[in-house]
Amino acid sequence: MDLGLILSTLDATLRLSTPLLLACLAGLYSERAGVFDIGLEGKMLASAFAAAAAAAVTGNVWLGLLAGLAVSIGTAALQGAAAITLKGNQLIAGVAINMLAAGLTTFLGIQWFAQGGRTPQLKAGERFTDITLPFADELQGIPVLGPVYHDLISGHNLLVYIAFLAVPITWFVLFRTRFGLRLRAVGENPKAVDTAGISVVKLRYQAVLITGLLCGLAGAFFSIAQGSGFGNNMTAGKGFIALAALIFAKWKPLPAMFTCLLFGFLDALQIRLQSAEIFGIEVPVQAIQALPYVLTVVLLAGFIGKAVGPKAGGVPYTKER
Repeated sequence: MDLGLILSTLDATLRLSTPLLLACLAGLYSERAGVFDIGLEGKMLASAFAAAAAAAVTGNVWLGLLAGLAVSIGTAALQGAAAITLKGNQLIAGVAINMLAAGLTTFLGIQWFAQGGRTPQLKAGERFTDITLPFADELQGIPVLGPVYHDLISGHNLLVYIAFLAVPITWFVLFRTRFGLRLRAVGENPKAVDTAGISVVKLRYQAVLITGLLCGLAGAFFSIAQGSGFGNNMTAGKGFIALAALIFAKWKPLPAMFTCLLFGFLDALQIRLQSAEIFGIEVPVQAIQALPYVLTVVLLAGFIGKAVGPKAGGVPYTKER
């Protein structure tokens, strides 16, 4: 395999793992705070539609991004109200968000744009384009390092860089700040946090809203960065894959990144293998498309071992009088 093919596969890996990584980090905040979030998929889908719709109407990619973030944060707040304030079942609240987003995005797409639930095709100024990093062209001629910098590190859109920058930021926030210490404590022993005079409800809402922010970035990536518009259910279950990656990573930022990169690599690999023959046998396309899901489960379940989440995860907190 030549260097160009390796770099193109790794380049696709970074792009395909970006929404997974953002959603995985989003779930990390809420679940570390004790709020089990199965609604990642719904928030991503709502953000993807809002971002594409706003960008198409206004012609501005930044307004599209802001709309996606606002809708995702609002959806997260709605889920938080059901799961935290009303103390409802967190699993059911997440499922409700997923169903609401799936139905409402299609309905609004049909009503507003009359294109079968899709938004209009976005033009160049209405979506994020690739960024060429400084000196990428000048250094391209250097053996190995030049192509790695030009073809792999440079040439991605803004949201890709934000996603990977969010990993060390998340690690620092959760493990090196007072806010992160309190957030993790809420997920382990909310009664002790409450006894110390710290609001459990406030901390959990803060975590849920951060989750909404990151899911907003992930959803916007689908429609105004990777794609050029919104399509029905375009997140295609990536929110559930991100949730599985979070569990396999044992709720830690750096393992979460490598888990998402693994799935991104397998996804890029299956795209390459769809037109190839294995041992002279033409493998059905459906089998190749299922390869990332099957291999991810086999590899991670075989090497990660038992994962134990936050002790108070999924349990609504009721203050004792």
